[in-house]
Amino acid sequence: MPTKKAPAPAEIYQIKVTLLRTDPPVWRRLLVPAQATLAHLHDVLQATMGWENDHLHEFSVGKTRFGAHDPMGAREENDECTVPLSSVLVRVGSKAIYTYDFGDEWEHGIVLEKRLPVDPNLTYPLCTAGERACPPEDCGGIYGYYDLVEAIGDPDHDRHEEMLDWIGEYDPEAFSLDEVNRALLRFQRRRKAARG
Repeated sequence: MPTKKAPAPAEIYQIKVTLLRTDPPVWRRLLVPAQATLAHLHDVLQATMGWENDHLHEFSVGKTRFGAHDPMGAREENDECTVPLSSVLVRVGSKAIYTYDFGDEWEHGIVLEKRLPVDPNLTYPLCTAGERACPPEDCGGIYGYYDLVEAIGDPDHDRHEEMLDWIGEYDPEAFSLDEVNRALLRFQRRRKAARG
């Protein structure tokens, strides 16, 4: 039985994702198909930022919220699996918030920077730029993160050894475009397999 080929993406969105309240900012610039669902974007953001997908999340645009399907109906959100990115980021400059881990409350600002034609020489999603490492998972939110950075950066800090034992090697300034794009390969392969 012949397999259906998935249609090629009609448009690519260049988005900038910034971890809010970080100074200097932790950010990534991504190229993603406009018709990708918010569920797919969640997966891409987890890989791009370096999160471990251990916590709940949601997207919000104004007062409208989108999240994972809840069969029990306990959360009043739109199902992110059915919502394409193009329906929430409608024009250049459109914004959304992606919140990951409702305890630590990592908020990511998402801005549509450009609408681009598909480049047949590229495979999407793709990270084209970024700066700084994502905070470690479960470090206590933005304030816990800055306490951690202070402690590991100062050998005389009371909690220096304790924090190093917990975190191991961590450089808040580190960012590798190659490593991020390697993390995105699994999404590119899945899309290629679907087209095959």
